[in-house]
Amino acid sequence: MNRKHPEKRGAFSGKLGYVLSAAGASVGLGNIWRFPYLAAKYGGGIFLLVYIVLALTFGYTMIVAESALGRMTQKSPVGAFRFFGKKKWISFGGWINAVIPILIVPYYSVIGGWVIKYLAEYIRGNGAKLAEDGYFGSFISNGVSTELCFVIFCLVTLAIIYAGVQNGIERVSKLMMPVLVLLSVVIAIYSVTRPGAIAGVKYFLVPNVQNFSWMTVVAAMGQMFYSLSIAMGILITFGSYMKKDSSIEDSTRNVEVFDTAIAIMAGLMIIPAVFAFSGGDPDTLQAGPALMFITIPKVFANMGLGTFVGILFFLLVLFAAVTSSIALTESAVSTFEDELGWNRRKSTVLVGVIMIALGSLSSLGYGPLANIRIIGMQFLDFFDFLTNSVMMPIAAFATCLLISRVIGVKKIEEEVLLEGGTFKRKKIFNFMIKYLCPIFAVIILISSVANALGWIAM
Repeated sequence: MNRKHPEKRGAFSGKLGYVLSAAGASVGLGNIWRFPYLAAKYGGGIFLLVYIVLALTFGYTMIVAESALGRMTQKSPVGAFRFFGKKKWISFGGWINAVIPILIVPYYSVIGGWVIKYLAEYIRGNGAKLAEDGYFGSFISNGVSTELCFVIFCLVTLAIIYAGVQNGIERVSKLMMPVLVLLSVVIAIYSVTRPGAIAGVKYFLVPNVQNFSWMTVVAAMGQMFYSLSIAMGILITFGSYMKKDSSIEDSTRNVEVFDTAIAIMAGLMIIPAVFAFSGGDPDTLQAGPALMFITIPKVFANMGLGTFVGILFFLLVLFAAVTSSIALTESAVSTFEDELGWNRRKSTVLVGVIMIALGSLSSLGYGPLANIRIIGMQFLDFFDFLTNSVMMPIAAFATCLLISRVIGVKKIEEEVLLEGGTFKRKKIFNFMIKYLCPIFAVIILISSVANALGWIAM
């Protein structure tokens, strides 16, 4: 079904546009609440060290592979995979990369809606109310309130996507990413200067080998997928908008640095503050939404300037959520444009309908639909498990297989070296894509599924 595209394919204006957009895709809710929680749970400094090593090897390899695949074919995931043959597994690899963002962005937008709610309450001066026991639970069980906030977040995302690659995604990323960096620095400085916070800083930054376990590696690998937007079709799509004179390796390095820096900043924003608040108890750093929506407001309530810091923090989180949601949505829109031959307007409307339909299940899943569960999970948790723990490792495995067995690393090398590009980590890339990345993807898949089924504890 290779129909001619009705419009000229969008493109980034240059390297900076790609880097900030790809970094925007990477820097999202996963960095700001998931990374600190995992770092606290799996050994602090040693987790951070393992994460950085994996980002520079596994992460680097997958970003280069997906960006080169997109730029080489000038297509979104389905078309990019199909370009190299019509075997069933190749077609499946393309579709699973394409479907992941379509499934992620609805529930992601629900959490984005929660962030809007908290930001609005801080602006109204209701920070003390947010810190009360039971506030978060009563809010998410209120179907009307959660649905309204969710729809607002969706409309913001869709408006940016509708504006196109340069006028929408690139322009917003260029505005939001510097502000995001500035806010994270301000909040991190404020957090680490609280009484008792230094213990949290040491725990987070200083590696302690005694805290190392195999689960440290597994958790860091899982976070890296989430954090760097690997195996979501996003980097293939953004690669297809990348100009031939933009260096893939340089851009990848910039995304790695940006993402890791923000993850470290997030750790410095949250871990020292929670340490100071809890008297040095790492167990206070609970999993998932609880950290950002229950613990953090309590921390801010016990600080001077709590309302002001709360506004800054949730503004930062909102910016991070929006930059990631536009990347996810763009990948979905691009797939419909390419595969159905539709224009941007029509494709954006279709994605919007899917977002509202599937997202409403997650939005209402803790309220009116709370009694409906899939394999014991509420809708949001199920979609999160399905995409992050099952589909993304499979998508990464399919990408590795396509490049190492069908395209060949030589072709990727040629694409990376186009117009004076460099490929300094070529040996690492070749070894990782052929051997280690597929093995890592399988390990993540097996361990995540085993954890969900209760066979192992993560």
